[in-house]
Amino acid sequence: MQVSQRLRAAVAFTAMLMAGAGSALAQEPHNWQLSFQTAHSPVQQGIEGLHAMVIWLMAAVTIFVAALLLYCVWRFRASVNPKASRVSHHTALEVAWTVLPVLILVIIAIPSFRLIYFEDRTEAADMTIKVVGHQWYWEYDYPDQGDVKFDSYMIPADDLKPGQLRQLEVDNRVVVPAGKNIRILATSADVIHSFFIPSLGVQRYAIPGRTIETWVKVDQPGVYYGECNQICGTNHSAMPIAVEAMTDKDFATWIAAAKTKFAAGAAPSPIDGERRLAAVENTQR
Repeated sequence: MQVSQRLRAAVAFTAMLMAGAGSALAQEPHNWQLSFQTAHSPVQQGIEGLHAMVIWLMAAVTIFVAALLLYCVWRFRASVNPKASRVSHHTALEVAWTVLPVLILVIIAIPSFRLIYFEDRTEAADMTIKVVGHQWYWEYDYPDQGDVKFDSYMIPADDLKPGQLRQLEVDNRVVVPAGKNIRILATSADVIHSFFIPSLGVQRYAIPGRTIETWVKVDQPGVYYGECNQICGTNHSAMPIAVEAMTDKDFATWIAAAKTKFAAGAAPSPIDGERRLAAVENTQR
């Protein structure tokens, strides 16, 4: 009876994990989510490809070493070899277990370096966005789109509307055209932050006094969420990122409206930002 109950529990747990793995394919987060979010950029597709290759290599090495260990235990057991060998060196074997790991590391290193250089920057950027991290909000600047600039604060839980995600939705999303190469320049106004959007393969530290470049090409319109994953202070969890990718036509409409909405004097004042941060602090206590 106990065995049957344990078996049913194991099956239920496995089904729960499989359901979590399937839910990870959705863009929005889910309970028991496993694996990567669905890739929506060439960089993230490269990251997942490299990850899969390394996982299979690790599995092959683990299986080989385990099989070799079991063979040695069986082949050289005391009942078959009552007198243990005193051989301590074998030139060919020592060369093999030195060369093989080096070859495995080379196999991993070549695509790793290629991916690092690929995600570093784009030589044919269609647009540039400057990202500035603050304690605790993001500032976005579109220097080649009429110098549109605005701040982005997390929406407190009490102000969320139906369908909005807690601790992920913001008052002003960063908007980009889908299918275009977007240059991202990240920096910080105070401490080290991290501009991280997992489904787009974007991960760049925002460091005071430095401007670090990366890029993204969103494959289709939609909303993609990220967050600051560098512990940057008390309200570190209040720095979500919401990227909305639009068609070229919709983006042109948005940028025209943004030039008016975020014109000098039309943007929210610092006092509004302080009030929003205070509301966030109250909801987190």
